Parts: sequence; structure tokens; C-alpha cells
Amino acid sequence: MAEYKEVHGTKIRNYTTNPDNPIQGEVWYNETDQVLKFRYANVTTVGAWRTANSLNNARYAQIGGAGTTTAGLAFGGYSATLSPVRSGVTETYDGTSWTEVNDLNTGRSGIGSAGQAPSTAALGFGGYADPGGVVGVTESWNGTNWTEVNDLNTSRSRLMGSGSSPAALAFGGSPNDGSAVVDDTEVWNGSNWTEVNDLNTARAKLAATGSSTAALAIGGATPTKVAITESWNGTNWTEVNDLNTAKEAASASAYGTNTSALAFGGNKAPDTAVAETEIWNIWN
Repeated sequence: MAEYKEVHGTKIRNYTTNPDNPIQGEVWYNETDQVLKFRYANVTTVGAWRTANSLNNARYAQIGGAGTTTAGLAFGGYSATLSPVRSGVTETYDGTSWTEVNDLNTGRSGIGSAGQAPSTAALGFGGYADPGGVVGVTESWNGTNWTEVNDLNTSRSRLMGSGSSPAALAFGGSPNDGSAVVDDTEVWNGSNWTEVNDLNTARAKLAATGSSTAALAIGGATPTKVAITESWNGTNWTEVNDLNTAKEAASASAYGTNTSALAFGGNKAPDTAVAETEIWNIWN
């Protein structure tokens, strides 16, 4: 087996903190933390977005999402061209095109969602229905149809979720689709929602990533836009280092965890859309 020096051309170096841009497989000693650390995955700093085929139905106001870039799912949202405007429309993505499939039983905007992969095991919960207002309705997607299952214990919209059915997490949100916010956290076991320990800071319109046992709650509105980040370990939320920019309605990488994630976009004060991307890693 090759030694570290043979692979990287140098011995393990000491740093007072961490190197700025460690490469995959690089090992170093952090003198401040007094631990040996390593870079287990590359962060790509150069890339590009390309235009792909559009949804069949334009929507906004927190559309639910699940799956991957070759097996995606989009559901719910708000559209002035659809009736009712708070839509139940569901579309699947095959890596090339979107195809409209069976609708949610309850159309709504501000819906929470979970379903990292596959797109045949997604969950949609909460949201604002028209009529009906804020709801706790939960529906499970099996690849063909949505089936209504047991409701959230706390009805709310503009909440966030992580994980995949049958092990998902729902947290935060607004009980009136307005300025009021909640810190409620619930875990889904495939049959029921159970209330667990709350967020430290109640907020809505936050970003989220991770599983039901290793999640991040990122930014949001209290209703003031905040940069607060909290890490979930399966039992408790712990406040960790903030975003660099306080914002609401950002998005986060579907396959992140509480040790490695990507947050992008959003709306910062006073009311400005941003394209900023921030990377979260185990050193923050």
C-alpha cells in the first residue's frame, strides 16, 4: 500500500485551523482542535447550469420536490393559470422531460416534502389548501398514485422536511400562512407522525437537507430573515454556525447531511433575490 507521501508528494502538514482548499484524500493536523483531519470528498468550484425542458405547469410558492436528476418529482405549488390556483399537479422527470401524472388528493402551496431517492417513495405534508387554509394533510407517493395517510400533529405551511418515506422529518412552518411561526418538529415512521424535540428558533420558509437522523435547518424567517443554522442528530437540534447571509426561501442540496451540504438562492433583506451559494462542511 502506498504511503501518504508517495500519493501526495509531501508529509502530513500542521495547520492552525484548516487549509483553504483541501483536495480529496488530503490529511492534515489541526493544531487548534488538536485532531487529525482529512478531506473525504471534493467540492467542485467550477461548473455551469444548462437549460433543460420546462415543467408542463408553471408554479411557485414552495413546490414539493423529491428524487434525483434522472428520476425527479415535482408536486403542488401556486399557479394563477390553474384552477384551483393552489395546485395538486404532479410531474415526474426522467432526466430529459417532465410528464404530468396523477395529482395530489389535496392541492396546496407551501407544502413540505421528503424523498431523497427514489422518487417512488416521496411524502408531501402540510401546506395551504384552497379551500381549507393551512392543513396537516400528508400524502404518500408510490410511483403511480398519492395516498392520503395520517396528518401532521400541527397543521402548518411553509415548513420543511428531510429524509424519505418511511423515515422523514418535518419542522418549522407557519400555522396561518402568515407572519406567525412554529418550532415544532415531527418524525414520520411510515404510519404516523410523532412530536419530538423542537427547533431552538421557530421559523418558516427555511431550507433543509439530510435524513430523519442527520439534518440541517437553514435560514428562514421569524418573520425577520435569519441566518440561523441548526443541526439535527436524531434526538435534538443544536445551533451551529450561521449562514453568511441571512435569507428566507433558499434551497439546499437533496443529498446533504448535517456534516456536508449546499445552500443556494433565497431572498435577503429588504426584499432581494440572491444567487449566492454556500457550502457547509464538517469544519464549520
